[in-house]
Amino acid sequence: MQIELEFELFTLKAEIFDTPTGRSVWASLPVTAQVLTWGDEFYFGIPAEAQLEAKAEAVVEIGALAYWPTMPAFCVFFGPTPVSHGQEARAASPVNVFGKLLAMDLNVLRSVRDGDELTVRQVTA
Repeated sequence: MQIELEFELFTLKAEIFDTPTGRSVWASLPVTAQVLTWGDEFYFGIPAEAQLEAKAEAVVEIGALAYWPTMPAFCVFFGPTPVSHGQEARAASPVNVFGKLLAMDLNVLRSVRDGDELTVRQVTA
């Protein structure tokens, strides 16, 4: 399952995994939201519902798409956050990784600011 994350100046393509969280996020799209940033992460509220999965973790790969049940939020990790050790991408608490960015330009991602509007939509063949 592929999605697009569209900002005013650029669009990111990503893959959603076939997991319970991935299916819930997919079903909740499209979503338009204003993002919040936290170090090299941006996130936004999403109407998807999912429980913390058995494989949930706080340290994720660069480029991971994750669901944070606390908000609930859709999170995109592209580098260290305020709680990271070194260059790892670390969430505030465990998250469900449900996808990954397919291409990533860190300089573009670092241009994202609090309040930027984003639309996430399904890409169908």
